[in-house]
Amino acid sequence: MSVETLPSSPGVVEEARGETHRAYLPLYKVIMWDDNVTTMEFVIRILVKLFGKDYSMAEQLMYEVHLQGAALVATMPLEQAEFKVEQVHTAAAMEEFPFTCTIEPV
Repeated sequence: MSVETLPSSPGVVEEARGETHRAYLPLYKVIMWDDNVTTMEFVIRILVKLFGKDYSMAEQLMYEVHLQGAALVATMPLEQAEFKVEQVHTAAAMEEFPFTCTIEPV
């Protein structure tokens, strides 16, 4: 018997009495928000270093944040999303930028 709920990501696989159960973690969106202070270069750097985007994709997402006010930059399990947002906020604070990200359920 297999249990799957989408959207989700693979979790722990357990075998009990010959049955395989697959647990899935719910996914969350990481959204970046525009402000009037944070530089475009900083946003690109964050997208490349913390979110693993290539430069071209990072530049596209940065322009989406800049022009539309926000952009969905990743979808991942809650614990990972919280960690990424914490990393972004820490990096922004170190450079004295008010840059922010939020997490929303998918």
